[in-house]
Amino acid sequence: MTEIRQPAVAGTFYTDDPSLLRNQVEDFLRDAKPAHHTPKALIAPHAGYVYSGPVAGSAYAAVTSQRGRITRVVLLGPAHRVAVSGVAASSARAFASPLGEVPVDQDTVARLVNDLDFLLYMDEAHALEHSLEVHLPFLQIVLDEFVLLPFAVGSADPTQIERLLERLWGGPETLIVISSDLSHYHDYNTAQKLDRFTTGRIEQFDPASLTGEHACGQIPVRGLLQSATHHRLQVETLDTRNSGDTAGPRDRVVGYGAYSFYEALPERSLPKTERNRLTGLAQQSIKHGLDHGSPLPVIVEDWPESLQSVQASFITLKKNGDLRGCIGSLEATRALVEDVAHNAYAAAFRDPRFSKVDHDEFLELHIHISILSAPEPITFGSQQELIDQLRPGIDGLILTEGTRRGTFLPSVWDNIPERNRFLQQLKSKAGLDPNYWSPTVRVARYTTESW
Repeated sequence: MTEIRQPAVAGTFYTDDPSLLRNQVEDFLRDAKPAHHTPKALIAPHAGYVYSGPVAGSAYAAVTSQRGRITRVVLLGPAHRVAVSGVAASSARAFASPLGEVPVDQDTVARLVNDLDFLLYMDEAHALEHSLEVHLPFLQIVLDEFVLLPFAVGSADPTQIERLLERLWGGPETLIVISSDLSHYHDYNTAQKLDRFTTGRIEQFDPASLTGEHACGQIPVRGLLQSATHHRLQVETLDTRNSGDTAGPRDRVVGYGAYSFYEALPERSLPKTERNRLTGLAQQSIKHGLDHGSPLPVIVEDWPESLQSVQASFITLKKNGDLRGCIGSLEATRALVEDVAHNAYAAAFRDPRFSKVDHDEFLELHIHISILSAPEPITFGSQQELIDQLRPGIDGLILTEGTRRGTFLPSVWDNIPERNRFLQQLKSKAGLDPNYWSPTVRVARYTTESW
């Protein structure tokens, strides 16, 4: 194992004076326009700071609000110096810049090298490569402590990059950075035309149209676009300029772009008034159950159109902070108002883990309602591949093995934040041993709108 990957372009692509470097990066960040969204992934340039630094600043300024939250950075850039067949990993335990060392998550790297046939250790591909190195000072300034997963991309296929990214996707703790410049060595007007085309293809999630003429990192860019499509990310173009705009002549320029890929927050499709009506409906259905032994009958047509749509819900009841009942629907089969009324009744009287709610408890119940999105299957080849794809705090999961099935709502992450243990506990809920695994296990994910 190489101990430390030392800086190769400090003093040429950027200053090797730590104080001057910090000031320069902070100036780039300060001059950037505010981003509208929090990135899950970035595309940012990798030229000398005098040329591309302002555009890189536009990318990394979008991350400053995530200091302390992002603790892992996946960094992919094209291999410029050494021919690589596939993707090159590094055996270094840390990457250094003039601002200090960043530890490499070697446990994860080793596991991936063992699992993915296109990924190999190749330290010579990293030794002089600038496409990854120039991002370190930006990351060291915008984040607190984090681990790095650096990869130099050679003659790989975008689908292989997508597979790698899926293994490393993680949750809000993980930032993905794709290092790429845009067009190379055209006159100013030609470069602008090419870069507008490239930006349009990125904004349209159209990886097939991109070639090396559009971006030197076109392979990892295309892989990211495929993954971003799969995860239903949206994209915001933060900045596009070329060296003719920043520090060079206009007869032979290099283009730069900063793009942010973000997870769109679930739309608050229900205004507060309608949420309150559903909460009241759940209360009335429980009261009706106490008085009549059945759910409250619902005339669907009497409710707002938005509450008549066919959706699945879960109702969670708590008393003095402790769980008192939880029943729901994993598949949408009836109008939302009907589903809420039936599940509220079932949570109060049919959860086999608890006795039936009585009249004395009724006013002490706290009702939590979740509306579920349609479940989507997760594709994985091993248990670890599944774990790597889980998004803490976001994903609700449905695990199925034969006739056994269990689900955890996204709110369960509050009590079980570790991905490994989350999956183990879900298996237990499905009636399986926590360490059980089989190739026939199926898992789907969903998100919720909850109050």
